[in-house]
Amino acid sequence: MDKKTLEDREREFTEKLSAPPYPVDGMLELMDGVPSSKADEWLELIWQALKEAEDFPGMLKVALARPAQAGAKFGAAGIAADFKKAAKDRLLVSFIDTAAFGSGPVEKSLEKLQKLLSFTPGRIVLNKVTWDWGAGEVRRLDYFYKRITVNFTCKPSHQMSFQAAIDTLEIAPEGHILAIARTDPERIRAMLASNKGRFLIEVLKAYGPQPVNRLEDFCTANGFVKPANWKAFWDDARKEMTQSGIVAIPQRRADPITLKAAADGYGDTWFTALASVRDPRSIIKSVRDFKAKEPELFKQMPDKSRETVGERLAFALKASRNVDDAMYAEAAALISESGFAEPSAESMRAYLREGRRYIRAAAEMPARDVGHLVKFMLDGGESDKKMMIGDLERMGSSLLTATVEALGRKGENGKPDPDCEAAVAELLRKPKAPPPLVACILGHDSLFEGWNLPPLSLVLNQAIALGEGRQNGETLRMQNIVRRLFSDKNWLHGMLKKLSPEERILFFERFEASIAWDPASHHAIAVRMTQCPDAPELAGRATRAAQAAKAPEARITSARSFAMRKAAYKHLVEVEMPRNAHDIEVARSYGDLRENFEYQSAKDEQRALLQKHDLLQKSLEEVKPTYFEGVKGDVVEPGVTVTLRMADGGSRTWTILGEWDNDEERSIISCKAKLAENMAGRKAGDTVEAPDAEGHATTAVIEKVEPLSAELLEYVKAVPAL
Repeated sequence: MDKKTLEDREREFTEKLSAPPYPVDGMLELMDGVPSSKADEWLELIWQALKEAEDFPGMLKVALARPAQAGAKFGAAGIAADFKKAAKDRLLVSFIDTAAFGSGPVEKSLEKLQKLLSFTPGRIVLNKVTWDWGAGEVRRLDYFYKRITVNFTCKPSHQMSFQAAIDTLEIAPEGHILAIARTDPERIRAMLASNKGRFLIEVLKAYGPQPVNRLEDFCTANGFVKPANWKAFWDDARKEMTQSGIVAIPQRRADPITLKAAADGYGDTWFTALASVRDPRSIIKSVRDFKAKEPELFKQMPDKSRETVGERLAFALKASRNVDDAMYAEAAALISESGFAEPSAESMRAYLREGRRYIRAAAEMPARDVGHLVKFMLDGGESDKKMMIGDLERMGSSLLTATVEALGRKGENGKPDPDCEAAVAELLRKPKAPPPLVACILGHDSLFEGWNLPPLSLVLNQAIALGEGRQNGETLRMQNIVRRLFSDKNWLHGMLKKLSPEERILFFERFEASIAWDPASHHAIAVRMTQCPDAPELAGRATRAAQAAKAPEARITSARSFAMRKAAYKHLVEVEMPRNAHDIEVARSYGDLRENFEYQSAKDEQRALLQKHDLLQKSLEEVKPTYFEGVKGDVVEPGVTVTLRMADGGSRTWTILGEWDNDEERSIISCKAKLAENMAGRKAGDTVEAPDAEGHATTAVIEKVEPLSAELLEYVKAVPAL
């Protein structure tokens, strides 16, 4: 690497390191290929920045990308300690402990940690040791006992330790037969009833080549086939697999059955296999694949083969009618574009128009297939086009995008369809434009070049409004798309370039006033705006934005009260909670838990203890101990003694310490007490509101403010016996 290239990289790295959130991927990419000494220096810089920002995901990404370098630089124990400091919850801390940094290579511990992080509630997992448990859904992760609860098909609510989960569980691959059985049992039932060969093909895809006896074990152990029915099931499945052309069945029963790399082409075998398929989705996919892979062969099919394809598509259409609108729409579009006269295109469109089924169908279809539906509907003529334009406000993102894309060059001389153009403009002028339309215009702005639409500044303001408030469903998805766009520096600068200077200033101020983004992202986006080379009028505004950001107030208490609360937490964890766990186990042995008073009582106590544990742990993490040394006593603040001259001429003295401090005998009050807050920041001679001897509010004058006496400093340091 030459010197100029290294300097360029270093300048870009320094720029990325200027402020959080840090683009870790980009910074790691810059480190590739630089000298090892420089890479070590940059690694230490980025690690320290992420550590200070308490960015656990970023630190994990760095460690995973450069495990050996990170291990050598910071040590296994150092990595674990830094991870714990950045961890945002107790579950992460327990994961880090289970990963056992220091017990082996750093890479192994990182692999364990990454695997534990993948076990999120709702994820589908498999037991890689045995297949007869079925697929399982992660239900609960218990940080205290370090256990995971998985609801397996054949072992409901099964519990295992985090370490056992690392050793035996794996995330179910997409499309794995057991995962399908868990998430879409109806699909499995359909295959077992009418496409047994396809079912066993999916098993072979999941587990690789298997002999017949292993397939039998799998099907019977998981309850897919009763042992007594296996022979009949296998006979049917064997015929279907043979006809598929993609399965190699050996003569010897003990040899494994394998899948071929591809089917034997689109010959007689393929058409024969298609004729026996009864799963509508499989029919549509097979024909769609054939049409895409062999377009000329598809056009020149013999009459008999074409008759088979048409009959199967008509079957799929009929099977999905009033059952699955998305599948019906896919079949209808495929029938029409393939040139089949029956069922008629008009009858299929009439069904999709009814109750606006085509909108619901598009919402459930893969985005890549929605274009086929749009073309099919627009081929219906002017009335269908006007219907779809009138429905733009009701459409989801993929359907709206495909519709405006199809109509974007439908008018004369390649211009956008005037009706569509006018409808989009009218929708954008509404106080609240449809979220999919806003996201479409900002995410696919090239589609709308040459359109006569309201100013871009209006669309951007609509986008800011979309980002605000709590959303759900399709609107939430559009909100997330808009937020990702705003976080993209190139997109943001491109939008600013299209605005006038006055529009840029108004847009910046509107964004600054928005509360939609989290503070860190909001500030980062504002900074990117001010760095746009085409927006000089925004330069310097980031300083004001940064100054406006108020740092959270530090929470402190005396070392004495902190030690007392820490001791209470220790007693809770080491004495009260184990005793309660023992009480639960004893009560469990008494019998029926529904009528077991001792068990219910112990469980109620457990809930109270867990709540107390959470509150104590959270407070110990957030509040910092102090000895109040070095407090000058110039103003009223924690760590001073204040003397007040009361309205009746008498004087009273209070000592203000941390938020957990309170001792009536010594006149010590918490800094969170109302009196302390009334006096905060005041000096001698100021008038404040204070309670008189009877507790009634009155005015008083601060006579003097002093640092803590030697006696009080000793009191703060002394930890009482508990």
